[in-house]
Amino acid sequence: QVHLVESGGGSVQTGDSLRLSCVLTGGNIGEYGMSWFRQAPGQEREFVAAIGWSGGRQYYEDSVEGRFSISRDNARSTVSLQMDSLKPEDSAVYYCAAHSTDLNADPDYWGQGTQVSVSS
Repeated sequence: QVHLVESGGGSVQTGDSLRLSCVLTGGNIGEYGMSWFRQAPGQEREFVAAIGWSGGRQYYEDSVEGRFSISRDNARSTVSLQMDSLKPEDSAVYYCAAHSTDLNADPDYWGQGTQVSVSS
């Protein structure tokens, strides 16, 4: 059974950086496209970033383009999200997700989430 475990969340101030990591266990991360979503209180879960199976292509939500960077290390079964120039509106629970066939399709697996809080 595939499991995803996120880490790296925390409480920071505006302009600071955080690096989230997600480890996939119980499977081969190379068989999955990977993505990050986030959900703020009272709001729907939204797409943040995605990366293809080999890492050659990355996709970003408009508001994080140029500030966030997604990467993967298949040898370490890990996908990361580097978040720079953080803003209060980036505060949310961040979820890692794995897609077996299509990054545009609903993920097959979700992590439990990690909290990111950005104060002004």
